[in-house]
Amino acid sequence: MQIPEKIKAYHKDLTAWRRDLHAHPELGFDEHRTSDFVAKKLGEFGVTVHRNVGKTGVVGVLQTGNGPTIGLRCDMDALPIDEIADVPYKSTKPGVMHACGHDGHTTMLLGAARYLAETKNFDGTVYFIFQPAEEGIGGALAMLEDKLFDRFPCDSVFGMHNTPGLEVGKFAIRPGAMMAGGAFFDIDITGRGSHGARPEESVDPVLVASHIVTSLQAIVSRNVTPTATAVVSCTAIHSGDAYNVIPQTATIRGTVRTFSNEIMAQVEKAMKRTAANTAAAFGATAEVNFDVKFAPLVNDEKETAFVADRAVELVGAADVERNRGLIMASEDFSFMLEKCKGAYINIGNGGLGTPTSVPVHNPAYQFNDEILPLGSALYARLVEAKLGRLGAG
Repeated sequence: MQIPEKIKAYHKDLTAWRRDLHAHPELGFDEHRTSDFVAKKLGEFGVTVHRNVGKTGVVGVLQTGNGPTIGLRCDMDALPIDEIADVPYKSTKPGVMHACGHDGHTTMLLGAARYLAETKNFDGTVYFIFQPAEEGIGGALAMLEDKLFDRFPCDSVFGMHNTPGLEVGKFAIRPGAMMAGGAFFDIDITGRGSHGARPEESVDPVLVASHIVTSLQAIVSRNVTPTATAVVSCTAIHSGDAYNVIPQTATIRGTVRTFSNEIMAQVEKAMKRTAANTAAAFGATAEVNFDVKFAPLVNDEKETAFVADRAVELVGAADVERNRGLIMASEDFSFMLEKCKGAYINIGNGGLGTPTSVPVHNPAYQFNDEILPLGSALYARLVEAKLGRLGAG
């Protein structure tokens, strides 16, 4: 691997920073300690710091000359999960852990900021974007609503995410749509409650909910074109609290994933029609709240090639997958890519069968500290190439 010696020398510090962040996880828009940590480090590096961009977000600015601009983005928030991994830096907060590696992403970007501030081997401006609340809470949109790209105008913007199951030293990316857009939905059903022994006096919302769940499965198979991809998953039904009472109401919750905004709108329309008409057939009503949390993540073709080329410079062509498979999970960096051309790449966290291959959002997930210098090096390489000193991009 062609990691700069200076970044290799940071490895001990990067590991300590990452483990400190891991031990003190914070949920979306509550990343106060994390933001303080990031701002303090950036300030020590000589990077200009802007706080409270998108509530708890931080943007660092490093300028050398008057060349182009580039944005490097990471996420900072943790998840509401109890950690079960037996590690010395285990989460100190019950019910909260970094189960997606955002502590590692934050650390890799800090490593790049330190290196670039020390070397200044570029001509232009780098914006280090530390985003809050990526986990379906609206952090990217909050930063955009705070006029992120008006205040920090980027010619291009790039992000990175670790991938358990992908070997250390490997990268994966694809041009065009790479990750699905995602929506959360609630369907509130109102019937008529009664004694459980007299169902004829009721309009049973549990029965209605059951039929709606079944009917929703036809949306993908009979409404969405077979050449497109969509997922409709009902993940919860809540109703009643007694054995002998037919309740008045029921709620269905779930998620939808697609790779186009048009298909998402089609699914929403079909869901509202299906829920309302199925409920009406039983004499009940159903209201659908459909909340799009993530746009499809679409990589710019030229910027995808640029990122892949930089990864090849670090690890070699054999270890960079340029046309990885589609990912049904979602990522709100997609909203930034709708406003600014750029790309998003995956970095290997550990091959199958290793402790660091446990999937993200799992209580046993572990970020692999061995990849910290590599992630920092890729971020730095993007800047040095895009802003001219290396003559690429």
